[in-house]
Amino acid sequence: MDEELRSLLDRVRRESGGSAAYEQLAATVDHDELVAVLTENERPLWAREIAAFRLGAEGDRRAFEALVLLLNHRDPERCASAAYALARLGDPRTARAAAALATNELRTAYALHPVRLLTALRAPESVPALIRTLRPLLSTHNPYWRVAQACIEGLGELGDRQAVEVLTEALAHPRVARSAAWALRRIQAGRGRG
Repeated sequence: MDEELRSLLDRVRRESGGSAAYEQLAATVDHDELVAVLTENERPLWAREIAAFRLGAEGDRRAFEALVLLLNHRDPERCASAAYALARLGDPRTARAAAALATNELRTAYALHPVRLLTALRAPESVPALIRTLRPLLSTHNPYWRVAQACIEGLGELGDRQAVEVLTEALAHPRVARSAAWALRRIQAGRGRG
């Protein structure tokens, strides 16, 4: 069993009370049964999360909408599981959805996992979205420095020269200056695209 799936199942077992429904969702190999969980009324969130994760990790695009909703959840563990499954889903809509979530300034507190997903996807939307997310986070008293750090690390991983200007600005911010310097060195060394 995949380590991420095992972690998810351990986490939601407590939420489900170890019910028979939980055991069935954990064991089934029937994709149609999992899809039904996503569409039936009054299914608990933990059941929808198991179904969406399992479908997404196995490349079934019927999980896309549910996974995007989970990526936008307030619970960081749910966001992390959704990002993992979305990265494996192979749906061309994923990068656009992650970019929309990452750049929504009203949801910056929950942008960490969409930012990391954009880096993992290496899609055409990734670099512009990371730059757009990072720029407003470079104010002096911004509380979301971890999101800024993830943007900087992602830009360094992607190695695109479009990021040089915003990364140079980030050098002036002590919490992220070291990461910005690393990212700039990586881009200048030509590791990545652009």
